[in-house]
Amino acid sequence: MKPKVYIDGKDGTTGLQIYDRLGARDDIGLLLIDEAKRKDPGERKRLMAEADIVFLCLPDAAAVEAVALAEGSGARMIDASTAHRTAPGWVYGFPELRPGQREAIAGARYVANPGCHATGFISIVAPLVQAGLLSADADLCCFSLTGYSGGGKKMIAQYEAAEKAESLYSPGLYGLTQAHKHLPEMQKICGLDIPPVFCPIVDDYYKGMAVTVMLQNSMLKGNPTAKDIHEALAAHYDGKKVIKVHPFGYEDPMIAAGTMAGKDSMELVVNGHEGQTIITALFDNLGKGASGAAVENMNLMLGFEMTAGLALETPPAGSPASARSERT
Repeated sequence: MKPKVYIDGKDGTTGLQIYDRLGARDDIGLLLIDEAKRKDPGERKRLMAEADIVFLCLPDAAAVEAVALAEGSGARMIDASTAHRTAPGWVYGFPELRPGQREAIAGARYVANPGCHATGFISIVAPLVQAGLLSADADLCCFSLTGYSGGGKKMIAQYEAAEKAESLYSPGLYGLTQAHKHLPEMQKICGLDIPPVFCPIVDDYYKGMAVTVMLQNSMLKGNPTAKDIHEALAAHYDGKKVIKVHPFGYEDPMIAAGTMAGKDSMELVVNGHEGQTIITALFDNLGKGASGAAVENMNLMLGFEMTAGLALETPPAGSPASARSERT
C-alpha cells in the first residue's frame, strides 16, 4: 500500500512547492483537504490520523498547535516552521550534517526542516567544526543573499505589485538587531559557543541563495590555507548526491545568487589563498532551503531513495518543470 501524505498548510509558498514535487509521483498517496475545511481542526485531525507523514507548512504558533492536534495519531511529522528546530525530541532535517544523521532522520517521528539561511551557514561551518579546523568559540560573520520568495506570500505580493515601493528595487539588509529567527539553529547545530554576526539580504529576484562565510585563516586550528579548507569540505561531502563542492576556485569573477534556482541541490564554492578564505553555499531558497529539503527528509522517513522527486539538474528549457520553476 502506498504511504499517505498530508500537507497541513498546502496553500502557503512552502506547501505549494512540496505539493509540486509530490503531485506527479505514483509511489505516494496525497491526502487533500476540502478547501472549505482547511482551517477546520476536526478535519485536519482526521487527515493527520490517516497519514503516514504530515508536513507542517504553518506559522510557528500554528505548527505547535498542529503537533498537539495530532497527538495520539501516530503520524510522523516534518515541520517546515522555526518552531521545533532546536526543540528536544526533534531530529534536525539535514541528512548531510554528520555520519548517522540520515539514519536518525529515517527513524524519527518528528523532523524539523532547516531554515534557508541556516542551511547555507551550517553546510559550511558544521563540517569545519567537526574536522577540528574551527573551534566552538570561533567569532564568525555571515551574510546571505536571497530571492524575495523566501519571505512568503506577503513579500512576494509586495515585490510583484504593479507599483511597488522604490526601496524594493535594490537589495535590502534586515535582521539588523542580530535576533534573526535562524540564529539559534545556526549556533546549536554547528556546536558554536556564540552565534555568528549575521546579515541577511533580500533582493529583487524570485529565488536563489548565496550564503557566504569569510575567514581569516589564522583563526583556524593549524592555520590552514584556503585549499586545505576546500579539501576538508570536499572530504565531508564526498559521495553526497545533493551537496557538491565545486573545484577549488571559481572560473567566473562574479557569483550569481540565483545560480541554483530551480534545483534542489547545493554547491559550495571555496576561494582564497594562504591567509584568507571565502566560502559560498549556492542553492535555491525554495529547494534545498525549504521544500526540496522537506521532500528529501520524507524520502528517508518512508524508505525511498533520498533524491526521489527532486530536481538535481536544471530542467530542459521549455519543459513543464522548467515552466513551473520560473514562477513557483
